[in-house]
Amino acid sequence: MFKKIASITLPSIALFTAFTTLAIADEASVKKAVEAAYPKFKVEKVTKTPYTGLYEVFMGGQIIYTDEKMSFLIAEGRLVDPKTKKDITGERLEELTRIDFSTLPLNQAIKVVKGNGSRKLVVFSDVDCPFCKRLERNELSNINDVTIYTFLYPIEQLHPDAANKSKLIWCAKDRVKAWEDWILRDQLPSSAGSCDLPLEKIGELARKVGVTSTPTLIFSDGKRMLGAQPYKEIERMLSAVKK
Repeated sequence: MFKKIASITLPSIALFTAFTTLAIADEASVKKAVEAAYPKFKVEKVTKTPYTGLYEVFMGGQIIYTDEKMSFLIAEGRLVDPKTKKDITGERLEELTRIDFSTLPLNQAIKVVKGNGSRKLVVFSDVDCPFCKRLERNELSNINDVTIYTFLYPIEQLHPDAANKSKLIWCAKDRVKAWEDWILRDQLPSSAGSCDLPLEKIGELARKVGVTSTPTLIFSDGKRMLGAQPYKEIERMLSAVKK
């Protein structure tokens, strides 16, 4: 019996290995072709999908689709399984953009504890971003039992004074109070002490984890959310994290 199993298994393994090697070669050639066509973008990963001739290309925090000859590009389409109705693109994006929460330098963020603080949430926020203010005032204000770590991430192209305001908040005697006074009530500290605001380090972190806009929320399971989403959706994501 064992010999029969072995006689079936070994060729199967060889066939699988040959197929895998071919797939890797195909993925490498697709990656090379995309990089040649779009040299300003970094191609993070190319994966051959289960659908005939279709390749998934992960670049710039987004998924595009092409074939092995790159004779077409689907740049903003969603791949949906017609049988299960699952958003395959959405699931893959969630997987590919997941962050190791334990590696985030939380000492560079403003820490606000609400209730028992048992749940964890990171927010990249620009002090002059209207959507960030909406998030704090209308959504996060309704959530309890969470520790929120806010990385001050001024996007100076849009808000040229955001870096100066961030320093006033970060260097205030009571950092949490200064943050809440501004983001909830539009009240800046009149002056601030002398301190180093790690803007460059936060900028490097944002680039590393693929944060390109504010607000961006990161949950402790590594999943992310963009924009000022309804608090019920944020609550759902927080509650879904396995303890």
